[in-house]
Amino acid sequence: MGMKFAVFAPLASGLTDDPDWMTLFARHLEACGFESIVVAEHTVMVSRYTSVYPYDPSGRVDIDPRCPVPDPLDLLAFLAGRTDRLGLATGVLVLPNHHPVVLAKRAATVDALSGGRLRLCVGVGWLKEEVEACGAEFASRGRRSDEQLQVMRMLWEGPTDGVSHHGEFFAFQDAVCRPRPRAHLPVHIGGHSRAAALRAGRYGDGFQPLGVGPERLGELVSVMRDEATRVGRDGAALEVTVGHQVGKIDAERAARLAANGADRVVLAMPAVTDIDEARDMLSGCAARLGLAP
Repeated sequence: MGMKFAVFAPLASGLTDDPDWMTLFARHLEACGFESIVVAEHTVMVSRYTSVYPYDPSGRVDIDPRCPVPDPLDLLAFLAGRTDRLGLATGVLVLPNHHPVVLAKRAATVDALSGGRLRLCVGVGWLKEEVEACGAEFASRGRRSDEQLQVMRMLWEGPTDGVSHHGEFFAFQDAVCRPRPRAHLPVHIGGHSRAAALRAGRYGDGFQPLGVGPERLGELVSVMRDEATRVGRDGAALEVTVGHQVGKIDAERAARLAANGADRVVLAMPAVTDIDEARDMLSGCAARLGLAP
């Protein structure tokens, strides 16, 4: 299968809570032949924070805290009803902000009602103030996330008469969670650290290394595949997703990314508010990449 191309919902536009704008945007992605739309998450933004954003030299995230950031699963459920085949993905959903039983239920429901179109990309989060506002301890979020990943998969794919779990953070007995996903619901791990690569190898269906160059990308992908092999999984089957810009990608750049090990490119949009301008950008990008509906 060739390279897949997805597009981030443009949070910086301030319009991702506008139902008409987002419907037109998603339908145009589908018409152009893009594989999926990807929605980021911040359960809350923080107007004054001391955490360092790791993907910009300034250490600050370039989103106004007053900018609407819809719940990703709710937005994807909305878009599922307005598209026919467009893939629906989170990227990145902040896993420690959620209870895994509730998240498993919500994700399975979106997947079932969309006809199996959901892909989760999750991470441990960088904004300490956000994670703590949601009731989780920031220092233990890695261990918590590992347990969450196991709990969700157990609820989706465990015995049909109920599953039990007694862990460090979560416990339940004989739980039955329905609906189940249409098939195996892919969960990818986002991040830029060795810990994220190891987590992807142990529990993920793919890895989305954020903000890394080609050399570091190769190192992290090797860590992921080696860890998968170590725990008895097929490391070669795990997908790698990287980021790029809508206005800068073309077939030659995409080929270089594929040569570096990428299976999917998620494209970021500038802060465009005019839907016709946004659609023109997407059409031009699709033409450069040779996409077809």
